[in-house]
Amino acid sequence: MPNSREKGKRGELELSRLLRDYGYDTRRGQQYCGSNGDADVVGLPGIHIEAKRVEKLNLRAAMEQAKQDASPEELPAVFHRRNREEWLVTMPFESWIQLYREAMADADQSGTDN
Repeated sequence: MPNSREKGKRGELELSRLLRDYGYDTRRGQQYCGSNGDADVVGLPGIHIEAKRVEKLNLRAAMEQAKQDASPEELPAVFHRRNREEWLVTMPFESWIQLYREAMADADQSGTDN
């Protein structure tokens, strides 16, 4: 298991760096067996990140973990990637539609200011 734990840590660091490249002040969460409620990567406001850097992912189990660990103010999301592939984000439909509606409302408001 040490190799998979190291790969997970590297994946969390990689994802955190990628999010920082987009301007978000992210870092690896505290890893104490999930006892503190931190996400794998913290600093993306309103999103609870479960990061998985594996070849074979049990997506339902990962999503269930994200749902259980997310606070009521956070939307659960699984960020996942295989070797030599891009990062993907999976989230419940209700969470995605909430983000989409907020983005469209912001777009509508910015369009009326001109």
